[in-house]
Amino acid sequence: MSEPSLLAATGIHAYYGASHVLHGVDFQIARGEAVALMGRNGMGKTTLLRSLMGLVPPRQGRVLLDGADVTGARPHRLARLGVAMVPEGRGIFPGLTVREHLVMAARGGPNGRNDWGLAEVLESFPRLAERLHHAGTQLSGGEQQMLAIGRALVTNPDLLILDEATEGLAPLIARDIWAILRRIRSTDIAVVVVDKNHRAVTALADRAMVLVKGEVVFSGTTAALAATPELLRRHLGV
Repeated sequence: MSEPSLLAATGIHAYYGASHVLHGVDFQIARGEAVALMGRNGMGKTTLLRSLMGLVPPRQGRVLLDGADVTGARPHRLARLGVAMVPEGRGIFPGLTVREHLVMAARGGPNGRNDWGLAEVLESFPRLAERLHHAGTQLSGGEQQMLAIGRALVTNPDLLILDEATEGLAPLIARDIWAILRRIRSTDIAVVVVDKNHRAVTALADRAMVLVKGEVVFSGTTAALAATPELLRRHLGV
């Protein structure tokens, strides 16, 4: 990449107990870049994201954020350093209202970024504005995903990680999610996205990485990925 890496991971080996899931994975993303992390179910995508966030500390390898070694750092430290994650399952607090979720998380970014606050999120997600005083358990799956993204955005991160960005969502809701991700890109936030919608995620991203059984089988531009139909068929079923 021509731009210096915002986040760079090298030689990542990760395990769940005795199960060796990631085998020497390298991953980089520059400021303002969007990367699609791809692969079939069970290939190590979520484990890689969790390793980057310190939820599954790697047994080997290094993770650098802005050049500083954050290997195995606790998730709250990475959050304070400007990394936000929207996990698979969303992690919505059932007893908190939409407003409470957003106000609780809101703060300026580590480098003074302050593009996203309560007003900006509600403008971007009108459904949340209509449900501002609803509890997490009163929201649909799509509304919960909007809230999870909004909650991440109000931390004004330098890097936003989304695991299964539109999984299980109705097409119209998924369309809204992709639209807001395009807007996020315009604010120079780097984005890592896992999603099964190959066409949508590659349209958003600059680069793609494909994992197979915890190893990288492709890393390059989305245009280069589109030019390898045999790889797409074999590893993504596209």
